[in-house]
Amino acid sequence: MRVIPIKQDPLAAMSADGGDCNEAEGQVPKLALPLVRREFLKGSGILIGSIATGSVLAALAPSPVWAVELKTLSKSEGQTLMAMGRVLYPHKKLPDAVYALLAKDLDAKAAAAGDAATLLQGGVMGLDQAAGASFIKASAAKKLAVVKAIEGTPFFNTVRGQCVTSLYDNDMAFAVFGYPGSAWEKGGYITRGFQDLKWLPAPTTEASPPPYFG
Repeated sequence: MRVIPIKQDPLAAMSADGGDCNEAEGQVPKLALPLVRREFLKGSGILIGSIATGSVLAALAPSPVWAVELKTLSKSEGQTLMAMGRVLYPHKKLPDAVYALLAKDLDAKAAAAGDAATLLQGGVMGLDQAAGASFIKASAAKKLAVVKAIEGTPFFNTVRGQCVTSLYDNDMAFAVFGYPGSAWEKGGYITRGFQDLKWLPAPTTEASPPPYFG
């Protein structure tokens, strides 16, 4: 599982490997793996933001400030990919820190292969041109129209495909959505919340009989 770099100093970051969530209690550990300043400044772009006070993640992070290093893509390119991710998979509850993982993972692809870098940078340029100047500053309706217009292109498919892993396979998303972690090694979900439908009225005994362990 992966976590976002969160550190007191906005010019500090950490590895994206991170620690696992506490699956027994569904909690995410606080993060504290700083990247030294001289390493951090090697990056091509730096994404920086903050976590809203009172949010689910505010209690888990050692600081409200988060920072992500990009090795190949620029800051504006990373921000544009984050904005595109929100169009493809909009979640009001997910902070920008989670969408920054998308930019970081796509940046890793760009750093590993020149053709991937060309595809992503060209795609970002196309988004800005289609938006009239800046995709980031465009209205929500304009962003949606621009993204729909490129549906099915290699750039679109690359970003959409990466969203599935980057946005949902990380401890921050687990905390926001209330996912307690893997259960199979602990006996399965029958004994770990299979029938805990807290957002619905309790079912009748006939509709939801006790589990059978025979």
